[in-house]
Amino acid sequence: MTKFNFARRAIMGLIVAAGVAAPAAAEVDFTGKTVEWVIPFSETGGSAKWANFFGPLLSEALPGQPTVVVKFMPGAGSTKGANWFQKQKYEDGTLLFGTSGSTQFPYLLGDPRVRYEYSDWEPVMASGTGGVAYLNAEDGAKFDGSANALKDTDFIYGSQGATRLDLVPLLAWKMLGMNVEPVFGIKGRGDGRLMFERGEANIDYQTSSGYLGGSTALVEDGKAVPMMTWGALDDYGNIVRDPTFPDIPTFKEVCEATDGCETSGDAWEAWKAFFVAGFPVQKLAFLPAGTPQDVINTYAKAFQDVVARADFGEISSKRVGKYTVFTGVGAQEALGTATRVSDSAKSYVTKWLQESYGVSLN
Repeated sequence: MTKFNFARRAIMGLIVAAGVAAPAAAEVDFTGKTVEWVIPFSETGGSAKWANFFGPLLSEALPGQPTVVVKFMPGAGSTKGANWFQKQKYEDGTLLFGTSGSTQFPYLLGDPRVRYEYSDWEPVMASGTGGVAYLNAEDGAKFDGSANALKDTDFIYGSQGATRLDLVPLLAWKMLGMNVEPVFGIKGRGDGRLMFERGEANIDYQTSSGYLGGSTALVEDGKAVPMMTWGALDDYGNIVRDPTFPDIPTFKEVCEATDGCETSGDAWEAWKAFFVAGFPVQKLAFLPAGTPQDVINTYAKAFQDVVARADFGEISSKRVGKYTVFTGVGAQEALGTATRVSDSAKSYVTKWLQESYGVSLN
């Protein structure tokens, strides 16, 4: 069994765990209170759309129906907010924190700016997502399912940072032989989309919620052309088409159609390892260290009730995509899947970051 098949089996096991009922919650009541859900990105990106989708539903499901307010703390590709959350302690159960792959990857890579430890936090919900890369209209007209006609184009891409979730598209484009120059320092993927809209960038990628909430309008207006998704995993760990975007080819398909791109070897194994860590379980909601078990159970049950709504599949597919949501025991297990990659994948990516961008993690 390969490590990726093992990872896929772990994720499939989580799908079962996601449906396991959380322990019965004690009498926790949030009547008259306000829950602050802190997102360490800007208000224009996929994480913002994710929290803004779940926030009102969580408000309805929590006992006492508190107001859920989403607040934003962007900076350093989410490291600023995560370092802040690490210092927070339980007070009254009204603080929730949301992370994304851009929070997980610096942790996985040993980024020296990381001052947070995932194992200290209490996960109550986790969800998968996908991602879509797209081109401007001019370059999109050259795209024929391969990157062969795009290799002589100089692309500009707005990036949160090479050690963030952006390493998945950046490494994919490198493997395709494309010349993509990242402009580092944006505070969220929504800011990258704004660069694209203003013509400051000619290539972009968004997670599914960001693409559904902002980029599809660009495609409909003829200003953007979808290039590829990162795909999804089947039961055997194979890359298959993203269920939210079944008409868009995967990176694997585009790679196979592109001269010089290989879907085997060190680069592919490293890319797939970080894709597995960053997308099937990408966004997580946490309570701070020291939260009592009855409060943890209350949030887990509330999120479970949200997912159990008769209309959840319909409304979620339009806002955040068709992906598994893990709650209770499933969320705890999902965290383990999202915060593990092999040493060989880390070694390859660390070397690539140093050679391509001068980013040293030593």
